Amino acid sequence: MEKHKIAEGIWEIDPSQKSGMNVPARVLSSDRLIANLEDGVLEQITNVACLPGIVGHALCMPDGHWGYGFPIGGVAAFSITDGIISPGGIGFDINCGMRMLRTNLTEDEVKPKLKQLVDMLFNLVPAGAGKDGTVALNNKTFRDVMTNGVGWCVRNGYATEADQDSAEQSGCLEGADPDVVSEKAFKRGINQLGTLGSGNHYLEIEVVRPENIRDAEAARVLGIDRPNQIVLTIHCGSRGFGHQVATDYLQVFEKSVRKYGITVRDKELACAPFNSDEGQRYFAAMKCAANNAFANRQVITNSVRQALRKVIGKSDHEIGVSTIYDVAHNIAKIEKYTIEGKEQEVVVHRKGATRAFGPGSHEIPSRYRAIGQPVIVGGSMESGTYLLVGTDKAMSETYGSTLHGSGRT
Repeated sequence: MEKHKIAEGIWEIDPSQKSGMNVPARVLSSDRLIANLEDGVLEQITNVACLPGIVGHALCMPDGHWGYGFPIGGVAAFSITDGIISPGGIGFDINCGMRMLRTNLTEDEVKPKLKQLVDMLFNLVPAGAGKDGTVALNNKTFRDVMTNGVGWCVRNGYATEADQDSAEQSGCLEGADPDVVSEKAFKRGINQLGTLGSGNHYLEIEVVRPENIRDAEAARVLGIDRPNQIVLTIHCGSRGFGHQVATDYLQVFEKSVRKYGITVRDKELACAPFNSDEGQRYFAAMKCAANNAFANRQVITNSVRQALRKVIGKSDHEIGVSTIYDVAHNIAKIEKYTIEGKEQEVVVHRKGATRAFGPGSHEIPSRYRAIGQPVIVGGSMESGTYLLVGTDKAMSETYGSTLHGSGRT
């Protein structure tokens, strides 16, 4: 499939390349990365460009690779009046995301106790497939977590109000409805709060090297304010709960495409009109899983505070753990953008892509509005994490989105 470089870092596939494309497809990539991009990624992102109600462009971020339905790194916006919603554009691990925590600690303080600290984190944060957490929930309290996310954590002693203010949308998507979540999803998720999971999920202790700081003022605003400062990153999501929500609604949407006469190029792109009963039920269930994931990373944050307190032997105030930001990278949200000269309300799918709102946005905490939204781009385990900020260009070019990972190559 032929792609044309239309600007530095932007490659476009014209609709003439594939029958049924409603918009062009764009890949954001360097010359070096595009040369090694899997052919399947181009097939998938052009399939996305064929979906009903898509606006602007179907986008693939620089870390794009083969996924389920959408490529990982896929971003697409659909009209809320005649567009669709698709679990394949969000992912099975709904609101898999990143949280970064700053501390007042330095490498010299932590390194002598590193093994003890890692052992303590393993004890307090269950990791691995199927592992249960330490938070006892019943159906009533689990529904509360689904509905309120980090707000539930604040009320129950697992979070501060500052933590809540430092999460995307304050760690809660409004409109979550536990009544549209299956009993099987309830059973899979009820015991997993505060757990890391398996696969590429991680809890990592990291050092900020002074030579790696590119913008000292932005770093200071973000809380990076001393040489060789210790930060921690958490990469996980909604665990088996979100996976079951996605599985349940993919089965529903396999029937919806026939019911509504929707043509999809890949059965993994099963979808429903956004405004249909099926589409709205999935959207409400997706929000339940997203809120659960925000709460999950918050409970892990509480465990990190306990571990540091026990091992370092200082008070919470002295250790100074605070949330820099918590951002989702498998999610769909209603947002407004100017597209082809007209402001439109659209449902943006981000699948292995993270929000990157620019300076001045009221969607980000007030203390960050001068520099832009914090963006956390995780590496492969031990290969380093990037803390960046969103830009105005992202708002005009990529629906306020950017890549979510830097470890593929």
